[in-house]
Amino acid sequence: MSEPRHTSWTEQNRAHLLREFTRLKQILGGNSSSSGAQPAAPAIDSSPATEWLAALLNLTEFERDILLLCAGVEMDSEFAAQCAKLQGAQRARVTFAFASNVLPEAHWSALAPTRPLRRFRLLDMEGGYGLTQSSLQINERVLHYLTGINFLDPRLQPLLHASEPSDWITDEQRQLAQQACEAWESDARVEPVVHFCGDDPNGQEEVADLATRAVGRRLFTLRVDDLVTDQELEDLTVLWEREALLLPGSLLIQCGRGALPQRARRLLERLPGPLAVSSREPIRLERPALRLDLNKPSPAERVSLWRSALGVAAGQLNGAMGDLATQFRLSSRTIRETSSHVQLGGNDSLPQSLWDACRSFARPQMGDLAERVSVCSRWDDLVLPDAQMLVLRQLASQARHRMKVYETWGFSSRGRRGLGVSALFVGESGTGKTMAAEVLARELRLDLYRIDLAAVISKYIGETEKNLKQVFDAAEEGGAVLLFDEADALFGRRTDVKDSHDRYANIEVAYLLQRMESYQGLVVLTTNLKSAIDRAFQRRLRFTVTFPFPDASQREAIWRRIFPADTPTAGLDPRKLSQLNVAGGNIHNIALNAAFLAAESSGPVAMAHLLQAAKLEVQKIERPLSDAEVRGWA
Repeated sequence: MSEPRHTSWTEQNRAHLLREFTRLKQILGGNSSSSGAQPAAPAIDSSPATEWLAALLNLTEFERDILLLCAGVEMDSEFAAQCAKLQGAQRARVTFAFASNVLPEAHWSALAPTRPLRRFRLLDMEGGYGLTQSSLQINERVLHYLTGINFLDPRLQPLLHASEPSDWITDEQRQLAQQACEAWESDARVEPVVHFCGDDPNGQEEVADLATRAVGRRLFTLRVDDLVTDQELEDLTVLWEREALLLPGSLLIQCGRGALPQRARRLLERLPGPLAVSSREPIRLERPALRLDLNKPSPAERVSLWRSALGVAAGQLNGAMGDLATQFRLSSRTIRETSSHVQLGGNDSLPQSLWDACRSFARPQMGDLAERVSVCSRWDDLVLPDAQMLVLRQLASQARHRMKVYETWGFSSRGRRGLGVSALFVGESGTGKTMAAEVLARELRLDLYRIDLAAVISKYIGETEKNLKQVFDAAEEGGAVLLFDEADALFGRRTDVKDSHDRYANIEVAYLLQRMESYQGLVVLTTNLKSAIDRAFQRRLRFTVTFPFPDASQREAIWRRIFPADTPTAGLDPRKLSQLNVAGGNIHNIALNAAFLAAESSGPVAMAHLLQAAKLEVQKIERPLSDAEVRGWA
């Protein structure tokens, strides 16, 4: 004899729903008492969806039967025909008047806006016929729920996305998830909002997801920037209260880098828990909140995450893993994504591939405030006195080893102030300040961003500070090299306070100093005039490098290396060319213009082309060209 087949919950739920339809058919046929004569239902492993919904939303028997009546019309043709016949109509049409006449224990309050049928939008009501004569239709999402199919309401799917569980959780993050779970499970009359505050939005979502699953729910996230209309806000407020119960789910509102908009603040005050919000900076809420600081993993934690991500390939890094972990402040999710994009195996270039991938993933988004500079210059391209070259190499060395000294050797334990590596480059235009910044970025294998001061500086109070914050926040993840070219426009002498604008200008300078000292990257300021920079400001910079105007020997060295190897030249005399008293930037312009003149004449670059280009250059910079400077050129 074969063993009885075990039926699934879905099958049992369907059977229960059919029995409910049979019961209602008997009521419609005038045999309301016969429902008790039905054969006993087999034991069900857990509550059927109908009973679960009634218990969750506190439905009365009458409200529950109205819902089933509407569902039966949709799902059972015989049921629909019976309803239509009773109403003398061509098609079935459920109204409150009809339901009140045929169903027991009817009560008028079932259609009150505060009762579950309308409060949770279980039913859709046709307009224009009054409460009793309007057609009632079961909401499609609720109908699917009764059949055992549970999914997020389609109207919310464009706004919310379901979070996926992650195994990439550090010990500190697990502790924070436990605190969030305890807050949601507390006996407080109002469930507190868990506020995750810090610079790791990915980690905040993963911790919120871990805490949510611990309380038996599923996490959905909403970015406040996606809430663009008041109607979306209203729909989300009404529908999420129902979805939080049916799924069951919890919601994480992500504020991103900005402040909490007023629309999102209203949403936070109205939504039920469990509820979480994540932001970079602390925000003030009107309801009880537990704030948990959650930033990107520490360098030691990032080393551990890299080992897990790389597996056996981690042994190929030969100590480079520490450099990766300290240079790039990546979240656990980004580390996982980065490692998956790199070919792992017997590859000697694995350290370089990983470094380049990290730099790409950590590339900051600064909008119109900065542009990424393509760096091609090398140390050999710089022509400077030995003293200046020595300082630049020391600068590169400190930027390269700063994390070893700060983190491994413990200097950061004494405070974050003064840990940034900053330098002031002083010199006339064309003396090599920007090129030196390019050389440093290439040496450190980091991106170089030139800050657009015209976009950063604003006449509106507080706006410049906001723009500076955006620049540093965006650059921190990958430790990019920041170049404030001609920085005296922003970092000039602080003024005596005569009015509110002076006071705010000084606040902006103070804010910049604070961010430069805490920025875990390299910041380079350039100026043509050292005296234009406040002395107090200069004292808080790590390095000051003066770029002198090149003398004849330095100009000769620049001329000897100014043309690429593939450029055809004929009869060039670097010693004679060095007589022209201009800076390296002007020499570059002259060489480039001469190359175009030579290309036009279909010949190699000659002294005559350089003479013609030199005349154009000095005319541009509005200075006379003496005969001694070009004697013997042509």
